Amino acid sequence: LALLPIPRLEEYGIDIGFRSDKLNHASAFAVMTFLGGLGWPDRKTRLIVFLAMIGAAIEVLQGTALIRRDLDVFDWFADCAGIACGLVAVICVNWILRRRG
Repeated sequence: LALLPIPRLEEYGIDIGFRSDKLNHASAFAVMTFLGGLGWPDRKTRLIVFLAMIGAAIEVLQGTALIRRDLDVFDWFADCAGIACGLVAVICVNWILRRRG
C-alpha cells in the first residue's frame, strides 16, 4: 500500500487510514514494531534499524517518477516516532508477560 498511487484507490471508493498522513505513517510503523517485537523479543535493535530503513526506502521510492508520489522526510520522522511508540508498547507487554510467566 505504501507504494500505490492513492488517487487510484480513491477512484474505486477505497478510503483507508486516518485523515492525517503522519498519523497513518506512525500507526503503521507502531503496529509493525509491536508485532515484530513480540515475535523477536531479543532482536529489538535489528528490528528498529530494519523498520527505519524500510521507512526511508519507501520515501525514496515514492519520490521516483514511477510511483509519482511525494518524497517527504517528515513522513520518515513519523515512521520513526511510530517505531518508538511501538517499542515502548512491546517492552511493556514483554515485561508483563515475563512477570506472569
